[in-house]
Amino acid sequence: MPLRGLLLFFVLFYSSTGSGTPTTTVVGVNYGRRGNNIQSPYHTIRLLKNLNVSYVKIYDADSETLTLLSKTNIHVSVMVPNQLISNIASSQSVANQWVRENVLAYYPDTRIRFILVGNEVLSFNATSSDIRIWRDLVPAMQKIKKSLAAKNIRNIKIGTPLAMDIMESTFPPSNGKFRANSLTDVLLPMLHFLNSTKSYFFLDVYPYYAWAANPSGVGLDYALFEGGNGSLYTDPATGLNYTNLLDQMLDSVVYAMSTLGYKDVKLAIAETGWPHSGGLEEPGANMYNAATYNRNLVKKMTAQSPKGTPARPGAVIPTFIFSLYDENRKSGPGTERHWGLFHPTNGNPIYDLDITGVRTDYGRALTRPTNNGAYKGKAWCVVARGASEAELGSALESACRQVEGMCEALRPGRECYEPLSVTSHADYAFSSYWARMRNVTSANCYFNGLAVETTTDPSHGSCKVPSVTL
Repeated sequence: MPLRGLLLFFVLFYSSTGSGTPTTTVVGVNYGRRGNNIQSPYHTIRLLKNLNVSYVKIYDADSETLTLLSKTNIHVSVMVPNQLISNIASSQSVANQWVRENVLAYYPDTRIRFILVGNEVLSFNATSSDIRIWRDLVPAMQKIKKSLAAKNIRNIKIGTPLAMDIMESTFPPSNGKFRANSLTDVLLPMLHFLNSTKSYFFLDVYPYYAWAANPSGVGLDYALFEGGNGSLYTDPATGLNYTNLLDQMLDSVVYAMSTLGYKDVKLAIAETGWPHSGGLEEPGANMYNAATYNRNLVKKMTAQSPKGTPARPGAVIPTFIFSLYDENRKSGPGTERHWGLFHPTNGNPIYDLDITGVRTDYGRALTRPTNNGAYKGKAWCVVARGASEAELGSALESACRQVEGMCEALRPGRECYEPLSVTSHADYAFSSYWARMRNVTSANCYFNGLAVETTTDPSHGSCKVPSVTL
C-alpha cells in the first residue's frame, strides 16, 4: 500500500438501481481547505484514489476539485455557500444557474450524490440578516431540487448540515426537543421537505464537545465508545440502554423529530471526529483519544449488520469523519486546527486508522495519556514553528497597535529590544496581547495561525514576557 504501508479505505456502497441511496453503512471523509500548507487538489485527489476512498464531502463546489474527481469511483457531496442561500431562494433562474455551473458542468462523470445547502446555518446569531437566511433555507433547497428534477436527475439528494445547537434539550434522549426560535419557520418545513424527498437530516455531531464541556459529569469512556457491551445509561422514559454518547445525542434528535410527527426521516452524520491536539485549556484533545474515537466509530459503522441507535436499531447512518487534513487557518481554540487524519504538507497519516473495520491490530501503539484534564498553571503565547517572517511582521505591528503602550519594552534600548529579531519580538507581543485581552475579549492564542500556546517561558535576560495563568 502507498503512504508507508497505511491500510486505509473509505467504503461506500450504492444500490444497483442508481438511486444514490446507500444500502449499507457509509463512512466518508470531509475535505476542508482552510490552511496555507494544504496539498493541492491534484495531490489530494491522488491521495484519495490511492487509498480507495469512495466518498468525500467538500465545502464548496470547487471547479478544479470536481474536475479532478471526474471518472473516479469517488462519490461527492458539494455545498452551496451560506451567502448564496437568499439569492437562490428568491429566484428559480439563480438556482438553475447554480446547478448548471456547479453540478451539470461535471455530472455524471463526477459522481455528485449530495448537495448540501449552507453549513450550520442555524448556528448563527439571531440577527435580522441571519433570520432571513434561516427563512430562505428551505425555499433554496426546494429550488435546487426543482432544478435537478427539470433535468430528470433523481439520484442527488438535497440536505443541509445542522449542528447540535439546534437542540433545546438532549437529555434524556426521549426528551429531545428542537429550539423554539427556528421551529416554525425552518425545522418543520425542512422536515417535510426531507421526508417527501427521502433525503437525510444531516448533523454535525461531536461527542468531544459534549464531554469537554462537562468532563466530570460525562465519562470519557462513554464518549470514546469504550464502555464495553454493558449499558452505561438507561433512559427512564423508554427503558432503552445506551453504551456511548454518540447514540445518546443522535436519539435526542430522533425523538425531537418524532414529536413533530416525522418518525421516519433518516439521519446522516455530516461531521464527527475527535481532535488529536489543542490548546492547553482543552481537555482530552490528544492523539490517543482521537485514534480511539475514530477506530471505535468505524467499528460501529462498518459492522456487518448495521447497529443504528437504540431508538432505531439496524438503521444505516451515513457518517463522514472530520477531517482529511489539519487546517491551520481556522480561528478559535487550538482544537479547531487539529482534527486531521493526515498531515497537510505531505499526506502522511497522523495516526493509524483502518476505516474498513477489517483490521483491528494497529502496528504503532499510542501512549495512553496520564491526564485528560485541562492544564493548570502558567502559559505563554509564542510564534508557531514555520511561521513566515513577512506575516509575523504584520501581525506584530497589529498586536502592538491594538493595546496602547503594550510594546514599549520592544523599543531600542529597552529590556526586550534584543535579540533584534521578528520572532523574538513577536513572542513578546503575542504573549502580552493574550495576557491583557484574554479575559476582556476572549482572545485566543492564534494570530491567524502564527502562534501557539506553550508552558515554556520565552523570557530571556531582563526581558520578562507576560504569562497567563490557566
